[in-house]
Amino acid sequence: MGVFTDLIDSTDGETRFVLQEVLDRALDLVPEAIEDLSYGTPALRYRGSPLVGVKVSANHLSLFPFSPDVVAAVAPRLKGYALSKGTIRFTADQPLPTDVLDDIVEFRKAEIDAAK
Repeated sequence: MGVFTDLIDSTDGETRFVLQEVLDRALDLVPEAIEDLSYGTPALRYRGSPLVGVKVSANHLSLFPFSPDVVAAVAPRLKGYALSKGTIRFTADQPLPTDVLDDIVEFRKAEIDAAK
């Protein structure tokens, strides 16, 4: 258990399902990642660096890949989603496509590996 799991446990319905999917996919791809906080956000860390984080807001969910380059790499595949330099906003009704989520995690992992 950790802060990411605690966040999931504090939600219900589709939001809970979508957040659990983010956690499960990230851990499937990077099983050595651990739950932690990064910039006050529930996140997974890999090799001491933030891998991905999530936040629940009133009107959306946010995924933080902690990298503007990762957001830019997947942006063309996220038409209809709200993006900023370091954030991808989505909803339980419009979750991130699994292949895009996988690429976000894999791209971020590769960045961390390259920096270490």
